[in-house]
Amino acid sequence: MALYEHTFIARQDLSNAQAESLIEHFGAVLTDNGGTVVENEYWGLKTMAYKINKNRKGHYAYLKSDAPAPAVAEMERLMRLHEDVMRVLTIKVDEHEEGPSVVIQAKNSRDERRRER
Repeated sequence: MALYEHTFIARQDLSNAQAESLIEHFGAVLTDNGGTVVENEYWGLKTMAYKINKNRKGHYAYLKSDAPAPAVAEMERLMRLHEDVMRVLTIKVDEHEEGPSVVIQAKNSRDERRRER
């Protein structure tokens, strides 16, 4: 099986719980089709550089997976059909990086700097 990283953006009018349930839903699609979700992260509601479908913000989510190509294709197909998902990006990688993603690391360092003040 191959290693993949998936990032998707959900509509801004969803709650945090609904956005996190989307992560669980699409992770379940991968596991039902023979793959495994190595790690998932909810990056939060972020402002986008330009409007997508009249939305200025979006809920960003990130999944690391070890799955066969048909499982990934099925998940991407369902993401594109889902009305709450605006954008999808899937990248095949040679190996997953250890620890949290760069986005979470940057958020944690900002929080630490705020606490020091």
